Amino acid sequence: MTDKRTRTETGRVISSSRDKTITVLVERKVKHPLYKKIIRRSTKLHAHDQENICSSGDLVTIQECKPISKSKSWNLLKIEQKTQEI
Repeated sequence: MTDKRTRTETGRVISSSRDKTITVLVERKVKHPLYKKIIRRSTKLHAHDQENICSSGDLVTIQECKPISKSKSWNLLKIEQKTQEI
């Protein structure tokens, strides 16, 4: 069988209030087709956080997986950068 590549995305956690679920904001830059200006587009993805270790503001990498629920089809792969708590 061939090795299936899974998609990974990096983004900022904007919500971690639900149990074992985080909301990640993934931003990308695209060029406008007519005006050629670089604009930012963003997507909110729900990811599964098994140990509830993420907090709001963390920079995380998530990986696509089979659907866990109606809106969750991404798993937390690793935390790139934790936010500093004051």
